[in-house]
This record gives sequence, C-alpha cells and structure tokens, in this order.
Amino acid sequence: MPRELYVTANYKETQLTDIRPGLAALVRVDDLPGLRLYGRVDSIQRGTGAEFALLPPENATGNFVKVVQRVPVKVTFDDPGAALRWISPEMSVEVRIVFGSHPRWLNFLD
Repeated sequence: MPRELYVTANYKETQLTDIRPGLAALVRVDDLPGLRLYGRVDSIQRGTGAEFALLPPENATGNFVKVVQRVPVKVTFDDPGAALRWISPEMSVEVRIVFGSHPRWLNFLD
C-alpha cells in the first residue's frame, strides 16, 4: 500500500498566479464520472514538465515560437482511503483548484 496518494495536475504556467499550497482541490476521475474526491494543493514543482522529461524537446536554432509550458502541481487527498479504493496509477483525472465559493465552481460539484 502506498504511503502517500496524490495526483499530478499539469497547469499552464499562465494559470499559476494564484495557486498556493493548502488551497482546496476537487478531483474528478474520467472513468468514474459520478465520483468526486477532495484534496489540497501540496506543492508546485520548481520547473516545467519538459525540463524534467526523459527526452526534453529541443527547439530548432534560429526559430523562436513561444510555447506555454506546463508545470506539475501535486494534489494530495483529504481521504486517501476513499481515493485508493477508486483510482489507480496513470488514470486520467480532472483537477479544479478552489479559490473560494465562486459560482463557477458550482457546475463542477453537480
């Protein structure tokens, strides 16, 4: 049994402005549409996913195209036991970070 259960959400670097450790997160598993799991932002990786990839992409010299990078955000579960019952490694999930009780989050909770 794993000691710590978490998911990694890859957010665009332009979406990280207000994301901080401790913020609430809602996790929906693609395979189980009715299931909602709750957690918290644990940490934000200090580098993009491409930087730590086994084969990082190489841009051709002389060409510059701005590409928005993805930064891994680690989300741990409030109830790891419930999450462990339902999810397995490499399953696809949708993670929403909650900044408050804004109406835009109500659709995700339905």
